[in-house]
Amino acid sequence: MNQADFTPVYIPNDRNINKDLWNAAWYGIRKTNIGLANMDLMTEATNEERDLIKGQLLFFRAWFHHRLMEYFGGLPYIDTVLPSVGEIKLGRLNYQQCADKAAADFRAAADLLPINWDDTAPGKRTLGKNQLRINKIMALGYLGKNYLWAGSPLMNYESTGSKTYNQEYCKKAAAAFGELLNLVETGQTPYALVEFKNYYLNFYTTGQNWALPGSTEAIFRGPYNSANNSNWGTSKQYTPVIVSEGDLKFIPTANYVDYYGMANGLPIPDITKPDAESGYDPQFPWKDRDPRFYNDIVFDGVKFVQGAIPKAEEEVNRYANLFTGGSYRDVGTGSRTGYVLRKFVPVTANKYDNAYSWGNNLHIYVPYMRLSDIYIMYAEAALMGYNAPTGKDANFSKTAVEAINVIRERAGVDPVNAKFLGSVEDFLGEVRRERAVELSFEGHRFNDLRRWLLLIESPYTLKKSIEFDRTGTFNTTDPTQNRVANLREVVILERKFTEKHYWLPLKNVDVNMYPEFPQNPGW
Repeated sequence: MNQADFTPVYIPNDRNINKDLWNAAWYGIRKTNIGLANMDLMTEATNEERDLIKGQLLFFRAWFHHRLMEYFGGLPYIDTVLPSVGEIKLGRLNYQQCADKAAADFRAAADLLPINWDDTAPGKRTLGKNQLRINKIMALGYLGKNYLWAGSPLMNYESTGSKTYNQEYCKKAAAAFGELLNLVETGQTPYALVEFKNYYLNFYTTGQNWALPGSTEAIFRGPYNSANNSNWGTSKQYTPVIVSEGDLKFIPTANYVDYYGMANGLPIPDITKPDAESGYDPQFPWKDRDPRFYNDIVFDGVKFVQGAIPKAEEEVNRYANLFTGGSYRDVGTGSRTGYVLRKFVPVTANKYDNAYSWGNNLHIYVPYMRLSDIYIMYAEAALMGYNAPTGKDANFSKTAVEAINVIRERAGVDPVNAKFLGSVEDFLGEVRRERAVELSFEGHRFNDLRRWLLLIESPYTLKKSIEFDRTGTFNTTDPTQNRVANLREVVILERKFTEKHYWLPLKNVDVNMYPEFPQNPGW
């Protein structure tokens, strides 16, 4: 095997959006190793400058490996500059062996990097423009994530044959997350949860001269190619064609929206049946829901067009007609599921209100990691590491359940109900539901279902729509007051996943190089 077999010799530097994970990650790993191998050439740098460079290189070496492991499982951990000629045989490590090596790099990076680059001599040269530079908080966040993933059922099964959480890895994850959260909560970082009234700033800005979204909550973001491209090509994919100029692509399934429970913190056991405990009523399915439901989801009757609209189009276009047979429900150009997603774009991103026009400076960006994710991952790690909803890392003040309640309180949702605190399994269900709601549609769900060994299990393989009829007087002021009838969910499709889909396949050209680099099971 030659070095070129593991990493491409050259990746075009035209547009950062054209890079695939497999090639770009190996390319990035090689670059980090070259940098680390040549640190002694920085003869004119200060010690601080050398630490900053080394810390960033270590972070990215670990981060690229972590991203590869997440999808492909254990791989060789390349921590030296491989020669460009000659035979090399690097066997695959198991997931946890690989994660241990990544953890060492993340930890070393965290120890070398500052919390805030503005407080360093090199950072003062770009004062106020250092938000994307790798820092201690990013390294701690991924150190914890790396450990939590290693301790999750799928990764533990790949490494040890046990389909359970690995308690020791979960404790290590809780320690890393706890260290990060302690720094945040004692005011030593620029990070904080965004107030719920400004929750949208996590994902988009408008009228702010193309300011990068994320506010104080985004921890790790990448660079962007074009602020207006993020808006112009994206916002129309969240809007039905009847009120837009593009093609609706991203539609939340009804059974996923069911995770958004009630404002009192209780889940909805069955969306089609009344539930006295939670107060849910299927005749008024949009009433008294988790406030994030109203922030993230367009449901039937929501006023979609805010400004002027031709009179002939008023009835079919101004309000979201998402009832069965409604004008927003066209299978090809509207919502097939009965809902529309608005988490990442303002509702005014339509052809009438025109929020996506150049003059409104709409900039859309979903971060890789934000602070609320850290709280929820800490809760999962502390719960499974210490085998109790009150589990906690010794160096952080909050328990698992208290961490979840931080996120709920921000959203205006009541704390976790006591009925879920009697066992690890009961509370784990609420942790996973909280993760589904708070981080909905941000690119985490596929990997979460994989690591929990739920990807191929029903009901997670089902994609459903919600069907119902409007009845009674249509309330244009408060759509939560609208009564519906014949509420039901209908299966649109079922994913036919099997065990092999827990890991992505490796390229045949790679697995045929030598026996120590085998294919993933089932492929």
